[in-house]
Amino acid sequence: MDQAESGGRLIFAGTPMGNSADASVRLMEAMSRADLIAAEDTRKFRQLASRLGVEITARVISNFEGNEVSRVDQLLNAVREGSNVLVVTDAGMPQISDPGYRLAAAAIEAGIPISVIPGPSAVLTALALSGLPSDRFCFEGFLPRKSGERISTLTLLSRETRTMIFFEAPHRIGSTLTDMVTVFGSERSAAVCREMTKTYEEVIRGSLADLVEWSLGEVRGEITLVVAGANAEELRVEAGLANMEDIVRRVQSLVAEGQSLKEASALVAGAAGIPKRDVYQAAISAKAVQASDK
Repeated sequence: MDQAESGGRLIFAGTPMGNSADASVRLMEAMSRADLIAAEDTRKFRQLASRLGVEITARVISNFEGNEVSRVDQLLNAVREGSNVLVVTDAGMPQISDPGYRLAAAAIEAGIPISVIPGPSAVLTALALSGLPSDRFCFEGFLPRKSGERISTLTLLSRETRTMIFFEAPHRIGSTLTDMVTVFGSERSAAVCREMTKTYEEVIRGSLADLVEWSLGEVRGEITLVVAGANAEELRVEAGLANMEDIVRRVQSLVAEGQSLKEASALVAGAAGIPKRDVYQAAISAKAVQASDK
């Protein structure tokens, strides 16, 4: 019997980060109607249900980092047998630095459709609170715990022009900010978003140097760190790609070395931090002008 015939469903749902009023009607309905609920922490989930006034009739089992792999077959089999299986984490969306990804991947591979009930997201909430550019951003999760490994990872991100979002533990935020100053420079803009949607929500905005100074005091709570990307114009100057003429010359040089025009345009566009279509069109135009001059 396939999933469609069984009537079972696999649902991933976002839960409130702190303020229970952020729970959606769809989430509460799914909680009350589920046959099996896989929660990151069963105690916290039952506390949420109590605050929301939702009666739970489903069997509730734990699904956390330590047992996530072993739960996959159990949960998929439950769907195959007709159960409505709801997957939730302690706060926010499943799969975002929380359990869920392995189950979703296995379900898709097995041909079992998945659905999502959207909900609160620490990543998007922090991005909105930070006041930093939100048109292009990337989520990097937790950085390595050891400073040396953390600096290596940050070095790989030193030329990233998108706004970057990280999760960090309160006892490591000071050392992480210090390492960011080392790699990104003291003047890079950033924001620490702490205890979002909760009673003591706090957002500290400023340069990385400002935030290092702030972190010298006692820091508590859930933290999301938002950091501005590298200045694209400065990177272009550093790479010798200060204007479109420089960029086209670099493309032509790569083409002369054997690259196709599209490949060369994509490579140079990446280094210059501009759309590859703009580089490609500029290179085509320059090629047409050179042909007409002959």
